[in-house]
Amino acid sequence: MRPLQHAVVIAGLVLVSDAAMADIRLTPNQIMTWPTRNFDGESRYAIVEKDGTQVLEAQSQGQASARYLEREINLDETPYLHWCWQVSTTYPGLDETTKAGDDYPARVYVARKTGLLPWQVQSVNYVWSSTQDAGSTWINAFTDRAELMALQGGTSKVGEWVAEVRDVRADFATLFGDTVTTIDGVALMSDGDNSGSHATAWFSKLGFSDNNTPPSCP
Repeated sequence: MRPLQHAVVIAGLVLVSDAAMADIRLTPNQIMTWPTRNFDGESRYAIVEKDGTQVLEAQSQGQASARYLEREINLDETPYLHWCWQVSTTYPGLDETTKAGDDYPARVYVARKTGLLPWQVQSVNYVWSSTQDAGSTWINAFTDRAELMALQGGTSKVGEWVAEVRDVRADFATLFGDTVTTIDGVALMSDGDNSGSHATAWFSKLGFSDNNTPPSCP
């Protein structure tokens, strides 16, 4: 799946103020209002009831499209990106470092603009990898402006809810060597266009916070 290289329309989000900072909560219903960026066909997105709560379902049957929010987010205030996710399967046998294998049953990514032109974007892609070990990182096969980070690897947690928390500032510093104080967008997707793979992913509790406490899933 080729990386998202241009911004789209701004969509809604919720700010929850406390004594110090404002958490940003991105609910499934809000994500359903975000624009879709199609790469090769359109993954199916829906709100479904799962494990007693409403979550976002993303289903790819050989397609690739992302739901994308263009919004400046101040990482000095809310540096931690958190979410819960679950996948129905992984894609065995892929070489995810190649163009033919650049597919993931689930991914969440953040992007920042580095210039005025549409392709002047850096992104960190947090992926549920099929074949790379958790903790692995590699450059996207389509562009060196996108870095991949496997948070889950293989089949050991397929069918389970997993909570994630990432320090986005630290990840940009590690992967790009840049000091980043703001990002310009966040996206999520399930894709299988390059290999013709099929998977379903579920997402909940997506948002940004000033603390690194994992969310309670789902």
